[in-house]
Amino acid sequence: MDMNKMLQQVQQMQEQMAQAQEELAKETVEASVGGGMVTVTANGSGEIVSVKIKPEAIDPEDPETLEDLILAGVNEAQRNAQELMQSRLGGAMGGLGGLGLPGL
Repeated sequence: MDMNKMLQQVQQMQEQMAQAQEELAKETVEASVGGGMVTVTANGSGEIVSVKIKPEAIDPEDPETLEDLILAGVNEAQRNAQELMQSRLGGAMGGLGGLGLPGL
């Protein structure tokens, strides 16, 4: 196997991954919980970029329910972001296996 050719392929894949990650950071996914009471938006990198709470979800007598809704929304938004990342980057990572490198 030609080592220079293999290194060029790895470098090309690294560049493609970096570009794909930049594009992912610009995309967003949403999760809505509690019948739309809380909506959480994350970018494709999994960072939470916004949380929207409907006024009727705010009950001063029951803050635990709102806390649970926010937590559920954040977790769901991050799962959605992870799925988006897998769908976009999974194919790129699969290309590394063709190089015969252990563990890839």
